[in-house]
Formats: sequence, structure tokens, C-alpha cells
Amino acid sequence: MQNLQNDLIELLKNEDNLVVDNQLNKNKIIEASLKVEPFLIRLLIQNETFKKHFFTEVENVIIFDKIKFQRFVSNKSFLPDSYTAFKNKIGLAINDDTTDNFITTKNDVVLVWPHKDCILEGGQTKEDQKRNEIFWNETLAPDNVDRLLDPKVFTNFKEYSLSTQISREKTGGLELETEKKTPKVVTKTEFDADYSFKNANLILKGNNLLVLSSLLKTHRGKIKLIYIDPPYNTGNDSFGYNDKFNHSAWLTFMKNRLTIARQLLKEDGCIFVHLDQIEEAYLKVICDEIFGRENYVNTVAVKSSTPSGTKTAHKEKTIIKQKDFIVVYRKSNQTQFNPQYKRKETWDSHFNYYLDRKKETVTSLIEVLKNEKILSSNSSIKDFDINNKKHSQFYLENAHLICQTQSHKNEELKLKSKSLGDKVLFINKSQDDEVMFYKGRQLTPLSKSIHEVIFDGKISNDFGVLLCDFWDDIDFQNTQNEGGVSFTNGKKPEELLYRIINMCTQVGDTVLDFFVGSGTTCCVAHKMNRKYIGIEQMDYIQTLPFNRLKKVIEGEQGGISKEVNWQGGGSFVYAELMEYNQYFVTQLQEATTKEQILALWNDMQEKAFLSYQFDKDIFNERLEAFKTASLETMQQYLIEILDKNQLYVNFSELEDTTFAISKEDKALNYSFYKKR
Repeated sequence: MQNLQNDLIELLKNEDNLVVDNQLNKNKIIEASLKVEPFLIRLLIQNETFKKHFFTEVENVIIFDKIKFQRFVSNKSFLPDSYTAFKNKIGLAINDDTTDNFITTKNDVVLVWPHKDCILEGGQTKEDQKRNEIFWNETLAPDNVDRLLDPKVFTNFKEYSLSTQISREKTGGLELETEKKTPKVVTKTEFDADYSFKNANLILKGNNLLVLSSLLKTHRGKIKLIYIDPPYNTGNDSFGYNDKFNHSAWLTFMKNRLTIARQLLKEDGCIFVHLDQIEEAYLKVICDEIFGRENYVNTVAVKSSTPSGTKTAHKEKTIIKQKDFIVVYRKSNQTQFNPQYKRKETWDSHFNYYLDRKKETVTSLIEVLKNEKILSSNSSIKDFDINNKKHSQFYLENAHLICQTQSHKNEELKLKSKSLGDKVLFINKSQDDEVMFYKGRQLTPLSKSIHEVIFDGKISNDFGVLLCDFWDDIDFQNTQNEGGVSFTNGKKPEELLYRIINMCTQVGDTVLDFFVGSGTTCCVAHKMNRKYIGIEQMDYIQTLPFNRLKKVIEGEQGGISKEVNWQGGGSFVYAELMEYNQYFVTQLQEATTKEQILALWNDMQEKAFLSYQFDKDIFNERLEAFKTASLETMQQYLIEILDKNQLYVNFSELEDTTFAISKEDKALNYSFYKKR
């Protein structure tokens, strides 16, 4: 597709005063379009490209969309190399259709930025970060977007599970049966052609935008929880775009993926996006637009580091970062959360009664503690230490008898309990709905405040307080080797993912992480008996999440394993996007000599999909000059001329003999997409 602005110049250059010095006279063109001048309509409608984008047929009548055409003409000068409708400026605007009205006093706002209305082709690889990024506009380049986001073919299928072997031995005349479980990897050739992916856990390698768009065919509306820990755009992470649109590229990168993510969620599903302060505010506004401002749940501040060592080197010049943010949105108001708790730091002295259920009376807790030799005779209730093992054992064992009193509004019960003097009034005694009153106040046992908490690296039931939007009780400092794999950049604790998954899902629900990194989300989901999908583009998918999940299946005992009594088991399926042009990208990047580059060029001429803008014949005429360029320049140029819409094979081309797809891969892809 040629640049539409140049097409329009060519179309209108012979018309009076519409093109001046080979530039569009925008005021005249917009005036003609608003008047729906017949000469302009005739010219536009005769051009198939303009007819497709600016005209709509309704009951055999062709209607001109003059607003879209006006927006195209008036905004083109800001970004001449892009099909975008947005200015080269980031800010809040009154609505999404015009960028001339940046926010002043309106309440309904959206965030606009360069290329917002585009699909960013690239992912996170070094090649993606070096090249001049391509932004396909969804309105003016729909064919390119459709091809880019078509469901893709998967290959290199493997299933990892445990194989159970039974051996029998005779000992002392008795035959004993022994069960032994050993790791088992099943390759694609061993899969049944009708393999069911319905309940499979999936680890998928490839550009996560393309994998997500493929999952729309299989998992639309089926994901209960999405947790992602994307690149933070700090300059020190995997989002390494270095051009002037670094910030815009990140915003477009995230918007593309979050738009699809919303479609994958169940109606009662939710998404947690983990990031830091660099982009948190911008992401919040993007998510308001995608998920709806009314579906914003909260932003959780997570204490992720302590101010020590080199982190404090610039304390005189800045405020040291100590927290991350987790931005939480729901799909709809059907979402329900399972409340979470953190362990109390000190004893709550309101719990100062001890119940005698047989006598139906209460005594002072402090006297009981002294009698039981828990506290010395000169102690007060303030000396009862929640962190003392002996003390905590006592209150946990007697939580149903240790009580506090609270006010209540039932005047009848208040008077009745007062009339009993030192006696406790029981309502529905020993039943699930038991209620107690003492001297006009409700008597509440500590057992109602015992909840599952995360404390000191363990998950246990203890004296808890409701956890809100500040989480400071999870250790981020000792996770580097958690799960048996080392990942120094941003590895999240298993306890954190346990809390989030526990908060939002039930056994059997599906969890998605499309920046899977070291695999923490999937490993925790596996141990908690949830289904999961993990997506990762980077090559470390083999050495990190894949190997880490293998260890989990084999019964690895790190992270939360002991707390959830994890014994191993289960399975997952690994697959990769089937490369086409991506194959040549990889080979070019790995080439070490000019001879290898030239050999690849010969192969590319025959097999690769080249950019529509590239003239192969002219290039071959100038090949000798090309040979004098540096190795890096030769690599970069040949990568640039590859059509990035054809990096991977589309599912619609599964039967195309050009791609030489194996019989096994065809069968598994038909099974994956539930098609025949």
C-alpha cells in the first residue's frame, strides 16, 4: 500500500489550486469535502483505495464519510510517515475523535499520543528495538492489520508430564508393588491426531500480540485472571526502543495487547498489571478507556525493596523508590474478590476476655495467661507478644475462647444480656450461626479473626487484619533463585502470585500471563490447581519457564510448595509460532560473514515475503555497491525489507504447500483451533 497522502496529491494535482508546490492545500480540500463537491467525489470514488476507506454502501447508495476524510487531510502533516490520525504530542483530550481539543475543564477524557490508532508490529527482541518501527493504522491500513493479527500456525509441540511405572518385587515371600514416577516429554509425532487442548496448560513462544490474537479463536471470554509484569519502559528493561517515540511506542505496545486481553476475559474476570511509577499514570488512563473507568478496582502499592546499599547513593537528589504498583481492573461488575489478610503486628488488647463455655461465663484473659504461666504475675496484657512462639501457640489453640466485646444495635438482646449479670447470653449455641452477648455487648471470639496470611515466608492461619491497597508483607529480596532458576531482572515472589490468584480464582479457573518471564505465574497456578497459559517471546523461555515448570511437575519444593503441600504431577503443552520471515530475521542476526549474508539474500529472493516498497531488480543491479557496506548495515537492511506481516505463518495458509507444514502439525493445529 502506497502512502495515501502521496496518492491524494497525485489524484488532485490537476485540479485548480488543490495542490501547491506538491503539497496539499488542506483548507481548499476540506472546504470541497464539506460541500461534497461533485468533482472531488468523482475523483475519490474512482480510486479503489479512497473508495474503500472513505465511502460506505447502504442499500445500493454510496455515502461519503466527509468527517473521516477531513480528519485524514487535516492531520497528515504532523506525522508524514505514518497512517496515524494523532498529533506528535501526548496529552489528555476531550474525546478520541479529535486531537485539537486538549483537556481544559471536561470530565470525560482519553489519552492521545502519536500512533495511538495503530498496531505496533514489533515485540521485544533486539531486532524489534533497533529497526524503524512500523505502525499500521487500523482504519487506513485494515488489510495489513488483519493479516498481522490473523490466527497463526503453531509448531514444535511438546507435552511434559510424569510417566508412572509400576514394579513388583518379591521380599520374604511377599510380592510388593512399587510406584515410580519419571519425567516424560511427548513430541508432536507421538501426539494423538485428536489431542484435546480443552484442559491443557499452555506455554507458547512468540510475539505475544500475535499469540494473543490467535487465542481469541480458542479462549475468547474464558480467562478468569490475567496477571502481567510488562517491561516498565525505564531504559533498563526489555523495552529498548530508543527513537523519539519511545514513550508513544510503549503506549501503543500496551494498548494493542490490553485491547485483546479484555476480549479474552470472562465477564467476571479481572486483570492485574504490575509496573512502577514511570508509566503507571498513563497506563491508568489507557485502561480507563479500554476496560471502562467504572471497572477500575484499585491500584495496589507493593513494597518491593528496602532503602540500603547502592540504592541510596543519590538520596540527596531524589526520593528513593521502594514500591511497585499493581493496577487492577475488572471486566464487569460481576467480578467478586476473595478478601485477603495480613498478620497482625502486635496483640490487639481489645481481646481481653476468656470464655468458659460450660459455665457460660467469662474471666479476664490476663488472669488466665498468668495462671497458665504464659505471663509472669506482674505482667499486663501489653506483654502478650504475638511474635513469641509460646504466646502464639496459646492464642491459636484457644482462639474460640479468647474474646472481645463490641457494640450492637439490637435493644432487646442488649437488655436481655444485661439482665443476666456475669452470665453470657448464647443465641443458637454450638451452631454455625452462634452469637454471644455479655453485659449488653456482643461477645466475639478471636477465631473470627483467624485468617490465612503470608508471614515470614510462610502461608499459615493466624491473627489477621483485612489487607487493603498497601502490601508490605511479602519479601521481594530473596526470590532470585526461587523455583530452581535464576532470573535477576524483576522476578516476582511466588507468595505474591499466590495471593493474587487466591484473591480472584477458584480451582479449575484459567490464568493468563503474556509476559511470562521466569514463569512464576504459571508455576504458582500449577501448584494451586488452576489452568494457565504463559506467553513469552524471548529465547529464555526454554531455560526459564519451561525448565521451571518441569521441576514443578517433578515435585520441586521451593516457593509456596510446602505451604500448599505440593507433591508434583500435572502436565503442560509447549508450542511455538511457526516462523516464516522470522526465520530469515534470525539467520541474518546470527550471520558472522558477508558471504553468509549474500547466501541468505539468494535464499530470500526465492522464499521470503519482501516488503511491497522494495524493488528486487533495482537492488540486484546495485548488489556490488551493497557488498561494500559493513556487515551490520547489510544485516539491518535485509531485515528491513522483509514483510513483517509475514514473520509467522497464518492458520488460513495451513494447507499452502509453500510452507511445507507437516501432517502432524496440521492435525494439531486443527485440533488446537477446533476445526477440521
